[in-house]
Amino acid sequence: MNQDIDYSFAAFFPDNNIRPFAYLLSQRLREGHVCIPVNEEPQSTPFGNASLATLQMASPKMWTESGTETPFVYEKGYLYLQRYYQYETRIIEKLRDRVNAGKEKRKAYGEKILNQKSLVLQKAATNPLDGLSADEKTDWQLVAALRALLNEFSIITGGPGTGKTTTLAKFLHLLFSIEPGSRVALAAPTGKASMRMLESLREQAKQLPSEIQTSIHALNPYTLHRLLGYRPNSIYFKHNAENPLPFDWIVVDEASMIDMPLFSKLLDACDAGTRLLLLGDKDQLASVEAGSLLGDLCLSAGTLNRFLKEENEWLNDFIPDAKRRIPESYASMENTFFSNCITELRYSYRFKQQGAIGQLSLSIIKGLPEQTLELLDDQAQPQVALIGRDADAAFTEFVSGYLTYMEEPDPAKALANLQQLRVLVTVREGESGLYQINRKIEKILQALRPDLLQPNQVFYHNRPVIVTGNNYELGLFNGDIGLVRRDPDTRQLKVYFEPEAAGKPLRRFIPASLNDCETVFAMTIHKSQGSEFKKVMVVLPDQSDNPLLTRELIYTGVTRSKEEVLIRGTRDGLEAGIRRQVVRISGIHKRAEGITTHK
Repeated sequence: MNQDIDYSFAAFFPDNNIRPFAYLLSQRLREGHVCIPVNEEPQSTPFGNASLATLQMASPKMWTESGTETPFVYEKGYLYLQRYYQYETRIIEKLRDRVNAGKEKRKAYGEKILNQKSLVLQKAATNPLDGLSADEKTDWQLVAALRALLNEFSIITGGPGTGKTTTLAKFLHLLFSIEPGSRVALAAPTGKASMRMLESLREQAKQLPSEIQTSIHALNPYTLHRLLGYRPNSIYFKHNAENPLPFDWIVVDEASMIDMPLFSKLLDACDAGTRLLLLGDKDQLASVEAGSLLGDLCLSAGTLNRFLKEENEWLNDFIPDAKRRIPESYASMENTFFSNCITELRYSYRFKQQGAIGQLSLSIIKGLPEQTLELLDDQAQPQVALIGRDADAAFTEFVSGYLTYMEEPDPAKALANLQQLRVLVTVREGESGLYQINRKIEKILQALRPDLLQPNQVFYHNRPVIVTGNNYELGLFNGDIGLVRRDPDTRQLKVYFEPEAAGKPLRRFIPASLNDCETVFAMTIHKSQGSEFKKVMVVLPDQSDNPLLTRELIYTGVTRSKEEVLIRGTRDGLEAGIRRQVVRISGIHKRAEGITTHK
């Protein structure tokens, strides 16, 4: 939505007192906010001042505090467009009803779990405890799996490498043992994320009994739009309250990417017999569209990983090693909205928090620029470093790592090599944007190996590509990575993608069939969510005051790496980005105040 639309939307309303609010709301929705705060102090707009006093002077046909069908709704200090108020209201009411309904079923679920206690004990963690804090020692994966089984609605959140998919595998093992034949849908905001979830689960299933393997292999991955039944050019879906989804469980991965309207429609399509489990990193980037749903829901729970005393004792009874049990200090009688539904995984198996990348990611997400710069300057921590925008030698050395895939003749091995490193950018335009950085890398690699790279046409030998739209006919999804190779026999160009399942051949397509794709030597951090590379370079934008550069963006980019992180930019730019936090206004937390569950 650009400023012209802001103006035309505001001008649509005949009431001069409401126009300033229409203008502000259209602007804020474009920025991802769901509503705007209305204060006593006037806020200036091209249409006049917006304040509580001017709102109260507006026609009662324009706004209401009761939620009736007026264009705008005012509640608890926030003003909404009617449609977004309804989205938020339905989310709060449906989750509250779902959580409260779960109270009646928890005893029955608990008895089923007790009957499988020996199986649960086998799922306990076995990782070494040396050097871990009491918080890290707790077997949060088992706790999260058990909690999810008990509830009608649950969230499992955790940073990179904390084992969200491993926890999901434990959950499914217990679920299919307790309730064989359960109908489970695996979904994610993107096709790439849903496929990766299923692939990871199938890998985990190799260690499980054959009947559980069969159940997991029978699961199908969906994008949320495909699950709900996408209708072209419509905001409505096939599945809704009148035509609910035919599943007992819906598991949604990468939940930080879900926007408020889509989540509202997902809840509409889940009837009383469908239980819902969300997985994601609450600290990652929020959705591109309005809302920061996962973060808002976690905020509504207050302090995470707090338990009622009885729940604490019940869960600890399933953890054989006393050192891995939930500390008694975590037992709290305080009951907030969702307090029993959200579990945070606290130990990273990808990199220990005391390791360089772990320390770096924590200092960034906590908003500590001085500590971040100290880590990057520390010569004893070569895994992380800050390089200047003019450090061409360091940039060339990093991107020369792409030669490993270019020199590999086998397309399958070349694709695997391509995924070892990635340049991640924060913006699309400008000298440090996606398009210019991709061109710069092309020129460097062409100079290094002109026999392997000649970018003289749209599709060229060794061009890496990323799919930018879902193509259900081809089975290609937004975020899929492919590689253009010339067939050694026919000399025709083909685009190779990973197989649909392990053991199957690579998928091959003619370039003309791919309408939505881009070169992917560099990719945006948004597109990288959920990906994992050995080495990452994060390229900061040219302007340090760019509002897109936030600690959440930098954190997401840094945590895509397992072994090495380079940040290309200025010290001032990095410091400004870490100090800038994504703030998306919604009323979920405030409207949920006073709601308690599981008394």
